[in-house]
Amino acid sequence: MTFADKRKLLEKLTSLLAEVQVSSWADIAQVIEQLQQFQHQPKPRSFQEFLNIIDHGTAYLTFAIGLDGVSIEIAKYARALEARRGTANLSDVHLITGDFQPQADNLMKERWHRFKIDGINGWDKWAGGKYFDALYRQDLEESSQISSELAAQIFQQGVDIAENLGDYLVVNNIGLLIPINVASNPGNLALSLALVFVTEALGIFVLNSNHDFYWEGGMPPGERQPGEEPGVRDHFFRNAHHKSFFSLFQSLYPWNGRRWLQVNINTLQSHRLIDEFGFPLERVTELTTSVGDKLLEEFTSEDVKSARLRMAHILSNGKPVVKVRALEKHRLGLRNWMGKQKPYVIGAHKNLSLDLTTERLIYLLQPTRVVARKRIERDVELIHALLRTGPLREEFDADPECRILLHITGPTPREHRHDLSTILQCYEELIEDLPPSIGERVFLAFSVGREEHPVFQEKGFAPLNITDLYRLATAVLFPSETEGRGLPIIESAAIGVPIISSRYSPVEVFDGVIGEHLPEEQRIQYIEFPEGEFSQAFLGQVADLLLRPEIKTRWQAHNRKAIRLRYSDDALRASFQNLLQQLYEISE
Repeated sequence: MTFADKRKLLEKLTSLLAEVQVSSWADIAQVIEQLQQFQHQPKPRSFQEFLNIIDHGTAYLTFAIGLDGVSIEIAKYARALEARRGTANLSDVHLITGDFQPQADNLMKERWHRFKIDGINGWDKWAGGKYFDALYRQDLEESSQISSELAAQIFQQGVDIAENLGDYLVVNNIGLLIPINVASNPGNLALSLALVFVTEALGIFVLNSNHDFYWEGGMPPGERQPGEEPGVRDHFFRNAHHKSFFSLFQSLYPWNGRRWLQVNINTLQSHRLIDEFGFPLERVTELTTSVGDKLLEEFTSEDVKSARLRMAHILSNGKPVVKVRALEKHRLGLRNWMGKQKPYVIGAHKNLSLDLTTERLIYLLQPTRVVARKRIERDVELIHALLRTGPLREEFDADPECRILLHITGPTPREHRHDLSTILQCYEELIEDLPPSIGERVFLAFSVGREEHPVFQEKGFAPLNITDLYRLATAVLFPSETEGRGLPIIESAAIGVPIISSRYSPVEVFDGVIGEHLPEEQRIQYIEFPEGEFSQAFLGQVADLLLRPEIKTRWQAHNRKAIRLRYSDDALRASFQNLLQQLYEISE
């Protein structure tokens, strides 16, 4: 199909959308039904012709690109598809998003094209949270004026986004679109509408990448058992009683398009789409992740020291020794900090400093953002318990040079400020409960996704990368409540750093990542982060891990072998080749 043909299809779409008068969610559903009758570009006559089309350009679409798990996977996918094509068309990767955060530069290649569309960020960053709040945090009644107004406004937003998105796809001859979480985790309904409008009208091929679904950790309140705690995504069911709205909502998340293949990150998601939502078996599949060869490289104590020295410069605004910010001062200025999010190390009081390169530092890494479901406050509770009594407390009493640092690598989304306050409250309780000589040797670090500092160039430092981040750690902590996959387990195992992880929900996903069903040599070794109180046996096991380097060495050898067997770059490239074959076969 020529550029002119695609332009005509786009003009036909925009004309249709401009003529529609929407006053209800049912009106929007009718528009989508019309689009499904569009005569878009004919299906390629052969798989090779299909590959030629998508090789002209592949676009990745998501709410924001930074240093989160979705962004990390986008970079892996893009590299895998580049490798499949070879070196001829390396510039035909396009990143489309509502926000390129500064940290994106650490992941995304300079040669990859970037396109920012206003209004497509998600959750509370979608129009300042106005529409997310109205749809999922407030009651919405069928046939009410507010329902009608919301339908009309969100539809118009979808039209505006579709015009921008469609124009970019046509001008850049995009043959394959890979949305990530846009059609599974409802962060921006207008963007989801635009995605359906454009792909159905233009006949774009879509690998719909689903990392998280709204029903993972969410259900209508009436379906929960008496005494059962609310789920982290229950808010998406707030207006399930509004039939026309919720019917449209469910049809979009995910959309079963004519040229869409649902690509999930675990089999549990796939089974639910097939068994409960009626998706045809051939239109649903899974894609694993990969770890690069760099993660599997051997490293020395000097490599650890180098990574820690560079991180010290990030956390101390260019200085090798960290000047600690007092907890009280940080809490008082938290509102301002949330807007700027500068890296800091927080301590019991202001007259403290911290040398990250000392061998007497126990470095605990939480490689995630600050969000409620990560349960980072449990890390602080664990440190508190370890220092009340037992082997680690004895070590601290005997050696005044011992320190513990809990380092949270990711930023705090604005809507999760309360979750950060919870962590700081737990830290305050630790400081107040332990003797000052102990409590003032426990620190919190927030690097907010930063991997370099302006002083690096002057000092000849290389930016930190994901390999360096894990090398910082004595151990990785991962007490999550729920995960779509659990990348920190895979990444820490590849590096050879021990991990203390919860058996998060869905437990079938956790078991799949660990490899419970696999032979021993392919299973990842870990310590289970328990629910509730910490037993003395567990605390003793953790203390041994932190104080005895030979235990870490045994973990390193076993886990690295397991990762090599299961998560290679070659395996990911082969998986993409299979996905493309399946997408071609099921497309209409």
